[in-house]
Amino acid sequence: MKSNILKIIVIDNDRLFHAAYKYYFETYQDYSLQGIYVSVEEALKEYDDLLPDIIVSEVSMPDVCGIQGIGMFRKKDPDVKIIMISAQKDFAIIKKAFKNQANGYLTKPVTKKRLYNALNSVKYEGATMSNDIVKAVISMFHRKSYNNFSERENQIIDYLCQGATYKLIADKLFVTTSTVNFHIQNIYLKLDVNSKSEALTKLQEMEN
Repeated sequence: MKSNILKIIVIDNDRLFHAAYKYYFETYQDYSLQGIYVSVEEALKEYDDLLPDIIVSEVSMPDVCGIQGIGMFRKKDPDVKIIMISAQKDFAIIKKAFKNQANGYLTKPVTKKRLYNALNSVKYEGATMSNDIVKAVISMFHRKSYNNFSERENQIIDYLCQGATYKLIADKLFVTTSTVNFHIQNIYLKLDVNSKSEALTKLQEMEN
């Protein structure tokens, strides 16, 4: 990721979404859409010419599924960032994506703002997950290790599990969103994870 403007490719076999992706990227200043493909194989054919910084790929694909494609792209470039997109919230699929070294997982619908935030999260933090996935992960940990958290951390976890956003939690607790984020980082530290992707790895180890 040497340039300020990162190169992106999208893989989605539903051509109905292609126009939306083109529109989204026309509004982004930090990201340049290099191509949209209907299959992993098609993207691999042009990969060496494009050398993308980030790949955005649908999970459900014909022939080679998006998760299988992760390893194929990593053979081309071990450092490329890969965000999976799917309507599926099945934890087995989500865990499989991260086990195969995906950098992110977004559940549909993917709006212009959500995709932009995900790209920024991968760019600056190295990982991204939809809030609903984060909540589910923390909820799973919470049931297993409630006593490890402070009263305030448990309040935040409870709100997260109810579907509250960081801003709503901040308003409810009369603190700033940065304070909420600070507590969530502490929650991750107590779980001995440093990122959202590590949280999913930890979940995989804990869940039987």
